[in-house]
Amino acid sequence: MKIGTPREVFNGEARVAMTPESALQLQKLGHDCVIESGAGAMAGFSDAAYQEAGVEVVNTAAALYNAADIIAKVRPPTETEVNRLDNSKTLLSFFYPGANRELMQLAADKGATVIAMDMVPRISRAQKMDALSSMANIAGYRAVIEAGNNFGRFFAGQVTAAGKVPPARILVVGAGVAGLAAIGTSTALGAITYAFDVRPEVAEQIESMGAQFVLLEFTADELPDGAATGGYAAPSSPEFQAKQLEKFREIAPDMDIVICTALIPNRPAPRLWTKDMVERMKPGSVIIDLAAERGGNCELTVMGEKTVSSNGVTIIGYTDFTSRMASQSSTLYSTNIRHMMTDLTPEQNGVVVHDMEDDVIRSATITHEQKVTFPPPPPKVQAIAAQTREQPKEKTPQQIRTEEAATFKKQTRQQISLLVIGGALVLAAGLVAPASFMQHFIVFVLSVFIGFQVIWNVAHSLHTPLMAVTNAISSIIILGALTQIGSGSWLITLLAALGVLMAAVNIFGGFLVTRRMLAMFRKS
Repeated sequence: MKIGTPREVFNGEARVAMTPESALQLQKLGHDCVIESGAGAMAGFSDAAYQEAGVEVVNTAAALYNAADIIAKVRPPTETEVNRLDNSKTLLSFFYPGANRELMQLAADKGATVIAMDMVPRISRAQKMDALSSMANIAGYRAVIEAGNNFGRFFAGQVTAAGKVPPARILVVGAGVAGLAAIGTSTALGAITYAFDVRPEVAEQIESMGAQFVLLEFTADELPDGAATGGYAAPSSPEFQAKQLEKFREIAPDMDIVICTALIPNRPAPRLWTKDMVERMKPGSVIIDLAAERGGNCELTVMGEKTVSSNGVTIIGYTDFTSRMASQSSTLYSTNIRHMMTDLTPEQNGVVVHDMEDDVIRSATITHEQKVTFPPPPPKVQAIAAQTREQPKEKTPQQIRTEEAATFKKQTRQQISLLVIGGALVLAAGLVAPASFMQHFIVFVLSVFIGFQVIWNVAHSLHTPLMAVTNAISSIIILGALTQIGSGSWLITLLAALGVLMAAVNIFGGFLVTRRMLAMFRKS
């Protein structure tokens, strides 16, 4: 099969779906590669670099679509691009099928197979193909850089001879992939970072990255079900939304930068930062709205533009954060495409197998064999997990007593068997060994038996099981050494004293190490 990448026609789009490096990997799968001239120029990849990687370069988009069996691109196709497809073509790109149903139906009528990279399910096996997460990660990072470019102070606080500079306070609304990337970048730059998400279970992730979780008081009925939408936050109840907006109004005057990342695929962006909140912010503050393309989280956001409110707050509604880092974005996105092609080419012989039984391929496929296959069924792994599992039946007191009696009998039989075998071995040794040897041998056997029982019955409440056993062994060594001190020559006394010293170091050192280990898991 021949994989082709056209030049993006969307105004301002600098990304490209194939890089010279990914082309080499695709060729290892048995495919040929073709690209439209200039497709990678804005991302820093020249036609010469593609030719060195063995990629055929064609001059026009029409020639590209005629030559390629599989078309990989970034932005959703235009109507003109869909009309160039037929039943022998496969398209891989972002598509947003919930918002482009007419275009999706046109692709199905053409007989083309369309794989929407934004529909890759969020399951473990599909992480390498999750283009939404790849792009969101870059957008979150770039949002902080863009905020710093428009903010008039340092992020980190400083005390200099010229005066004191307070640290910037940044609020990240939404702790998805983009939000976590923004949190990591802002804390790394020294800002005091706050973050909010409707899913309280992400609070630990936020705090682990050095940010403070903005906590809301709510009841169980008001809490959204974050698990219902494949890892994305579910729509909140009106009561929860009211408390959320009330909390934002309370903290708005203290925030220097607000980064809004709340967005659920195929849904309008929720309005979380209203006009009165903007008016409460200090002059010179910055709002970055990553949801601008879907209507924006901020009421005053203008899609694709930077505006300044009446009180001097800069509101950035750019939709091309990933294109502003086109080289990095193209590298990650082309890797997602390459992994998708790896799944579509299981034998790595250039033959594409479109397995509609595969969870990832089925979920991402929105048209196939002249049919619209959107929306997909839930992935099997999620469907299996969602099935009600049989709860284990509670055992009756009679069953518990019967099991305990059976366990006791089994342990008793094992102990008697071991004692019989041990006694037989001792008797066999006594038949051939001298009496002096047997006297010491019996003491040795009893010591091993008693030592074993003592060590394995040590409680692990004060330290780890490994430390408990080593401390028990060290204690026996101390007892044995104490019995030898002063009972023989100076050499025996010296060796016994050294044994006591080293065993004591081991015991007390074990407690100190355990104390430090446990302190790592305690909240300050």
